[in-house]
Amino acid sequence: MAGFQGEPGIICPQTRMTALKPSSDVKYLKGVGPARAEILASRGIKTVEDLLDYAPFRYEDRSRLTAIRDLLPGQTTTVLAKVLTAGLMRTRRGVYIYDLAATDGTGMLRCKWFNALYLERQKVFRPEQRVFFYGKVERDLYGTGNLQIIQPQFEILSEGEPGESLEVGRVVAIYESLGGLGPRVLRRLMATALAALDGNIPDRLPPTVRRAARLLERARALAGMHLPAQDEPIEKLAAFRTPAQVRLIFEEFFHVAAGLALKRRHRKASPGIEFCVNPRAREWVKRILPFHPTAAQKRVLKEIVDDMRSPKPMNRLLQGDVGSGKTIVAIQAALVAVDNGYQVALMAPTEILATQHYLYIKDLLKPLPIEADLLISARRAAEKTELKRRIAEGKTGLVVGTHALLEEDVEFGRLGLVIVDEQHRFGVLQRQALIRKGQTPDVLVMTATPIPRTLALSVYGDLDFSLIDELPPKRAPIVTRLFGEDERPRAFEFIRDKVRQGEQAFVVYPVIEESSKADLRAAVRMHDEIRRNVFPELRVGLLHGRLPSEEKEAAMRDFKAGNIQVLVSTTVVEVGVDVPNATAMLVEHAERFGLAQLHQLRGRIGRGRGKSFCLLVAGERINPAAAERLRAIAETTDGFKIAELDLKLRGPGEFFGTRQWGVPAFRVANLVRDAEVLEWAKREATDFVERPASKEEFDAYLAFLRQEWPRRYGLAAVA
Repeated sequence: MAGFQGEPGIICPQTRMTALKPSSDVKYLKGVGPARAEILASRGIKTVEDLLDYAPFRYEDRSRLTAIRDLLPGQTTTVLAKVLTAGLMRTRRGVYIYDLAATDGTGMLRCKWFNALYLERQKVFRPEQRVFFYGKVERDLYGTGNLQIIQPQFEILSEGEPGESLEVGRVVAIYESLGGLGPRVLRRLMATALAALDGNIPDRLPPTVRRAARLLERARALAGMHLPAQDEPIEKLAAFRTPAQVRLIFEEFFHVAAGLALKRRHRKASPGIEFCVNPRAREWVKRILPFHPTAAQKRVLKEIVDDMRSPKPMNRLLQGDVGSGKTIVAIQAALVAVDNGYQVALMAPTEILATQHYLYIKDLLKPLPIEADLLISARRAAEKTELKRRIAEGKTGLVVGTHALLEEDVEFGRLGLVIVDEQHRFGVLQRQALIRKGQTPDVLVMTATPIPRTLALSVYGDLDFSLIDELPPKRAPIVTRLFGEDERPRAFEFIRDKVRQGEQAFVVYPVIEESSKADLRAAVRMHDEIRRNVFPELRVGLLHGRLPSEEKEAAMRDFKAGNIQVLVSTTVVEVGVDVPNATAMLVEHAERFGLAQLHQLRGRIGRGRGKSFCLLVAGERINPAAAERLRAIAETTDGFKIAELDLKLRGPGEFFGTRQWGVPAFRVANLVRDAEVLEWAKREATDFVERPASKEEFDAYLAFLRQEWPRRYGLAAVA
């Protein structure tokens, strides 16, 4: 075949390149070369097999050939026709148009390309050529009543070729562009790679698993994904439910689930600390509890303490919605560790959250002979040096900190329990770095961001789960109301009324300072505006992430003490701010926030016994997706329902934000669409790890997984 539009140098693969292997550098694949290889490598595609793992995101049915006499304006279709004439013309305005006339014996069709000078220079078209054209049919208003296709995709058939095409006359895979490599180029490269490997692609699934699950071989599955058979239903392809697609989805989930199962098994086999629950620890817990614990808190504490009493290391995820009381449960576990002569490290993602935890813990521990301290970057050098000495000597029983805990010169005398708050904000390797500062300490990771089941299975599958599924008694549900741009004065008046009743309020903005690139109100300017013109009679404070630590701490201290009535802030208050008297929050440009973030922000109020209100003010122009988010947050306070919807709306990558937070880099599988396949693959993977068919098969698979786990999924090494 001759070339495609824009790709005259690429030809259809007709020869076998037997020297090529799946592990070969992609630059050796015909049609790639160094420049394209660099583009592919920047997207994590370094080998030929990496390329074949790059999945289409949709499919287009170009299989129905239409006779020219049957064409209708507005129709998108494929035509096979013979070139009559072709040439370049120039309009009076200086625009070059390449004009081609073709016929299939039933009528004539014109095809036109604007400024496609290369078609003329390279003599791409000649009379009598047979060509597939694909595009949208229109009337030729300047012709003689003919129909035309503007900028059609095309493929020229070589002399004597039967008519098989990668571009038209079939169901075609559509890929997201990679740099300058568009879908047409990628289709050609996929076909070239499949032809070059000629089915010689190792199957990475254990043979017994593949046979039991009745899955296609990997080579056939890859071919079926990139070059679907003509009889493959377009509906199944669109839903990613063909046998080829399901095999590849299952494989990705299986590898991740098996890796997590192996990590879990390895940890369970490692010697841990066997803590004792002594009468003194029980007495300490009774002395510090600020309220009667809920049934859910009691159940979760028992699960944690049972783990701590085991000789195996604890690795547990504690989930609970905002305000459910995770921190007090974690502190009770910390008391057990300290009573046994061990130290506890609690790591939080921000200085504000770490400081809030420290102040809360310090206040709780006043009646007890336990030293707690705070390690953050903002502390003076001399203070940090002295604190690090006391930590190394084991004198500080409970250390709260940020990433500063990970510094090389921070050494623990006897670290027994690691608590990581808002775990999804840390990388997997960061968690491991803190754990390595002790001898197999117990680990408790906490999150107030509800994690949908599919994400939990793929990210935290190596951890045991605990869930606090009820709020403390007498907590009133938060009422959420939506306001338009023109209703802002009414929202501000509502805030004023709440403050006049002796309560406090947040006003949250998405940015610190205004930018010419975004028409958004900014916290710094609006703090001044609100202080001067909106609430001149009230005490208005400001809090954002760029303030010096002393000013941030002062603002939070004054707000908690009631000296500040209205706190203007950015999303820095998303976690770690606990002021029971704050019963109202106004969020500006609410359409700019994700669902999970809005839910977290809303969780800063409703922490007392009074009724609380969250007012969401949206801009004038919001898209349908933003409108759906705002409706959802107004209709429910159930964090898990919100998280599921947020995952569906934004996808797993955006849900967590960055790969470093531990989300595997799936290429075919989709956590929302393929939840059932994930459950299936997890069952099979767990069964394989616990009961492999043979030692040889298990060892071979383990060798593959150890090699591919970090490279393919970007995760910490499997056991």
